[in-house]
Amino acid sequence: MMRRSQEEKGEIIHLVEHSELPMKRTLDELNVPRSSFYRWYRKYQEDGEEGLIDRRPQPGQFWNHIPQGVREQVVKLALEHPDQSSRQIAWLFTDREGYFISESSVYRILKGFDLVESPAFRMISAKDQFEHPTQRVNELWQTDFTYFKIMNWGWYYLSTILDDYSRCILACKLTPTMNATDVQETLEIALRKTGLDHVNVLLRPRLLSDNGSCYLSHDLEHYLRRKHIEHTRGAPYHPMTQGKIERYHRSMKNVVKLQNYYSPEELEREITHFVDYYNNQRYHEALDNLTPMDVYTGKAKEVLAHRAEIKKRTLQTRRLQNLQALGVQV
Repeated sequence: MMRRSQEEKGEIIHLVEHSELPMKRTLDELNVPRSSFYRWYRKYQEDGEEGLIDRRPQPGQFWNHIPQGVREQVVKLALEHPDQSSRQIAWLFTDREGYFISESSVYRILKGFDLVESPAFRMISAKDQFEHPTQRVNELWQTDFTYFKIMNWGWYYLSTILDDYSRCILACKLTPTMNATDVQETLEIALRKTGLDHVNVLLRPRLLSDNGSCYLSHDLEHYLRRKHIEHTRGAPYHPMTQGKIERYHRSMKNVVKLQNYYSPEELEREITHFVDYYNNQRYHEALDNLTPMDVYTGKAKEVLAHRAEIKKRTLQTRRLQNLQALGVQV
């Protein structure tokens, strides 16, 4: 029987969970036995992503038992941040407390207190990146519009600029229109914020957009030419082009649209709060559980190295404590 990697199992689970076809037909097309899928699915629910790793039977790792005090701290942190997933709580705990705890351990702890539901699956039905992914910040910017209804004001449109490499939100602008001028003004904000508006900057970002009328405008074309910015437009109906900014808009609207707004200023304040949270606090799974700002500002290696040291120190301490508790001389 063909052995599947952890990533392949996760992708199959995501596809089946959101497929419009019956599960049996979806699995048949993927050439996956139902018995295997049920086994993977059960392990994913019990242990999260780590449950999808193939392991040979091993003696119980009694030395790695998590102290009760740490478990209580994890639960307390989760109650303080009910909007965070178990994955995010794991890395928030590691960064704040200087004590490593794995994502699967946090998942099991919180599930034991009925603080998490079954895993929330995402469909992975197309590439999440280009065949030649970006290698640095400010290499490619994605831009798009989304819309909001403001009570007694009507529809307003949010123009956003997202850095493709770091997924950092560089600029956003709320307007009652959706035209080329709005795109230009949003780009001006991003260029000033990043310092790329200076004439002596040689490397300019490419701009990726869809084929909306505002992005096809001759005015925008002339503006981009003056700014020496290359414009790439995604192929119509191609699912991989705008994926990152579209997912950001979904995440943002899931939070911001939880309440009604009665003025543009009120909506702008809430969007500003979310952007700050998204850039500086939200751990992103696709970024090695770093924040977009960690990656954009070049702190990724430093943060990951610090976490690796925390993990090493924590496991040494935990092993020593558990062996001593069992009366083993160390």
